[in-house]
Amino acid sequence: MVTPLHEGLVGIATLDPGHTAHMLEALFTDRLHIPAGNGGQVVTCSLSECVPAEYRADGALLYGADDDQLAVVTEVQLKRDPLKHETWLAYIANMRARYHCDACLIVICPNTTIARWAAEPIITGHPGLILTPLVIGPENTPVITDVAVAMGNIGLAAISAITHGQDPEIQTILATLTTALNSIDPSMAARYAEYVTVALTGDAQKEMERLMATKSYLYQGEYAQSISVAAEARGEAKAVIKILQARGIPVTDQQQERIQACSDADTLDRWVKRVISVTTADELFT
Repeated sequence: MVTPLHEGLVGIATLDPGHTAHMLEALFTDRLHIPAGNGGQVVTCSLSECVPAEYRADGALLYGADDDQLAVVTEVQLKRDPLKHETWLAYIANMRARYHCDACLIVICPNTTIARWAAEPIITGHPGLILTPLVIGPENTPVITDVAVAMGNIGLAAISAITHGQDPEIQTILATLTTALNSIDPSMAARYAEYVTVALTGDAQKEMERLMATKSYLYQGEYAQSISVAAEARGEAKAVIKILQARGIPVTDQQQERIQACSDADTLDRWVKRVISVTTADELFT
């Protein structure tokens, strides 16, 4: 099932390829080169090349142009899942085949134990072919409490606020982030603030909501609208799933995740209209 934490982290990682590139370069300085060029683009995260198997990553980005490109697969991992050790290699292989360029895997884990598990080398069985995911977790994301530092790397500041959501300095961390967001486009700042709010829990989430309600930011109006739209989308997604179940139509975990992950208003509206007449959950997506 897609959780708010999962949704928020995926949103941050794919919202702006430029900010994400800056974050990755800061975290993996000696291990990752992001090509210059078109500034990056979000590409399809469906990584299937044949049926019946379907591989769908959480996000996919493409950087560079011509002969200097890098495809980046982003995955959010909240728990151990041995099957990922099989599918992650497929994600990279399909990205290489699709875009004819180098590809890498980034796994975001807000939990230290899961981050250590995700970072373990994956033995494929082929001599010399070992996949070691690049992992973003609490141990390699800095605690950012300096507004200038946060302004210089918005993507990292947003991810750090989540990976350090239980840190004693969380109030300062969030105050730093929300102030730094004033330095970027208001609509984008509102989306970052939304994703961080959704991903946080407990006292940290309440503090983020308090900051957005009591402080003055250029992006507050768009933030309120974005939160409202996101809540409406989640409500429609839940309704689609409930109608399918009420009609006795089986819905797999993967199908539920796809429905709940959708935030496109037109797609959700189409699904709401179609859900009353389909005979299988797959028909919803055709």
